Amino acid sequence: MIRRTLLVLLSALGLSACAPTGFFAPGTSGQPTGLYSGGGSSIAPESRKVSILLPLSGPLAPIGQSMLQAAELVLDTPGSPPYKAFDTGGTPSGAVAAANEAVSYGAGIILGPLTSGETAAAAPVTLKANIPMLAFTNDESQARPGVWVLGITPAQQVGRLVAALQSRGKTRLAALLPENDFGAAMQTALQSKASTAGDPPPAIQTYSEGIGSINDAVRAVSDYADRRGPIDAQIRAARALDNAAGRARMAELMREPVPPPPFDALLLAATGTDLQEIGAFLPYYDVNPGPVQIVGPILWQDPAARQGAPLGEAWYAAPDPSSRQQFAGAYAAKYGSPPPALADLAFDAAAVARALAQGPGYSVSALTNSSGFSGADGLLALRPDGRVVRGLAVFVLSPGGEATVLDPAPTTLAGTGT
Repeated sequence: MIRRTLLVLLSALGLSACAPTGFFAPGTSGQPTGLYSGGGSSIAPESRKVSILLPLSGPLAPIGQSMLQAAELVLDTPGSPPYKAFDTGGTPSGAVAAANEAVSYGAGIILGPLTSGETAAAAPVTLKANIPMLAFTNDESQARPGVWVLGITPAQQVGRLVAALQSRGKTRLAALLPENDFGAAMQTALQSKASTAGDPPPAIQTYSEGIGSINDAVRAVSDYADRRGPIDAQIRAARALDNAAGRARMAELMREPVPPPPFDALLLAATGTDLQEIGAFLPYYDVNPGPVQIVGPILWQDPAARQGAPLGEAWYAAPDPSSRQQFAGAYAAKYGSPPPALADLAFDAAAVARALAQGPGYSVSALTNSSGFSGADGLLALRPDGRVVRGLAVFVLSPGGEATVLDPAPTTLAGTGT
């Protein structure tokens, strides 16, 4: 249940930030120009109006309301552009209706919608109208010119971890991943980032529901049969001698260590019970945290997601929480409670929109300036193809479960291509 709940939340990531000033990195120049080639535009690219597409009714309404409040921390300030929120109801059809309303409103930029399905449905409307969209999903398959994916994606996390591993000489990678969309995204990211880094192709095993499938996957990825098999064969041969020398040889072989697995880093995407079961099987198949560096998803920020799992000093990549303290304080002071994690996305999107509205407008060159933007969760830069680069830190878990920064977040994203 913990794993399913967290994956649902992950599928609709959103983030927030603090004061509206200081979020736009200088460096953009030039006057606003047409956004995209092809497709007629009914909206002049010089429009400074902001539209926000969020689920303000339906099951996701509490998330949508908190994200709207985060955006309003930026936009309800002097000098901000006009804005209007439109309710998607949390459904694809609602997102289409809201996108059409945003076009009629005369939006120059659209913030949202929240989920992958809503983004896929609304994008044709916004692209036809030539309006840039800063979507809150973390489904990178929705990224394209004109649609930027602001949620923290598997590719961003895995890329940061691969870089940290490589800097420490760990280039032989493997993964144990669930047979679902999240596992597939992590697999694609690991294969791509390992190739870009020049690492050997990673060994990847997937598992379905149930302890039996997890056991089989751990055994397979560890190459246990080939590692243990030669020792077992020698033990059988010594036993067959049926004499003192054979028994002595058997005792010696029983103390023989199993050769290490064919990898020095292992990516997991599990949480909750699945993660506990994987953690129990790893030492059984002589995959020991320490010699093998365990790395995992941003979901491990939540102690409940990894409770009871023996992972050693495992790593995960995530924003540095110190970067959101100003935003969190401002949100709590205005609304009386701490901001949920998804609120960060809405704040950052609003901060980008406000900064650009005061300057060059929402042209592609302005949105994709190489210096990027500084938001509640650190640095981010928008690429022309719709991908977003983020400056994530790498955290290490202590035996007691506390997380500390292993590698700090970068101070610049200039020149970063992935």
